[in-house]
Amino acid sequence: MKNEIIKIALVDDHVLFRNGLKLLLSNEPNMSVIIEASDGADFLSQLSAKKHPDIVLMDIGMPNMDGIEATRLAVERMPDIRVIALSMFGEEDYYYRMINAGAKGFLLKNSEISDVKEAIEQVMSGNSYFSQELLCNVIKSFHANKEQVEVMATLSKREQQVLNEICKGLSNQEIADSLFISKRTVDKHRSNLLSKTNSKNTANLILYAIKNKLISI
Repeated sequence: MKNEIIKIALVDDHVLFRNGLKLLLSNEPNMSVIIEASDGADFLSQLSAKKHPDIVLMDIGMPNMDGIEATRLAVERMPDIRVIALSMFGEEDYYYRMINAGAKGFLLKNSEISDVKEAIEQVMSGNSYFSQELLCNVIKSFHANKEQVEVMATLSKREQQVLNEICKGLSNQEIADSLFISKRTVDKHRSNLLSKTNSKNTANLILYAIKNKLISI
């Protein structure tokens, strides 16, 4: 992946934030910003066969068309597009809606550029990404949820171990190495976890696990 240029779209209604992020990304030799947009509608109007970003850094709250609807429509049009939501504190209620729309990761807007790079690389590799600060904030926001979760009783000890490793952001191969099991076994456990929690993807599984206190970060 180091030899390939990652094509990026920046979608945010704050021009100064967008320009600052573009400037930082311009210093990365394997990344190129090919689309800048001030809202979801503007972004969708620029999508084409010639302007097909690999990664979209998408603000959630924007005028005209928000990031949730823009993500849903973009993924419908280009299923291989990967969206990372740009989040601010207090937007946790939108996370499930962004995941259901097709988002693969979440970054806080005050993240360091190193976190942005890591998020892009993780999502490009097929993983989901949640910044550690964001995960801690999500845990706090869900702290008042007292619902007893029956699914925990259905998880085997190994599935609980795999779930904890997934929530640390490890790939299936990294989990296999950590737990001294085969990658195929991890693949099976991940599939079982998605099924038992009714999660459509890994990002959804991570939020589910945090909200229902199946793991601790």
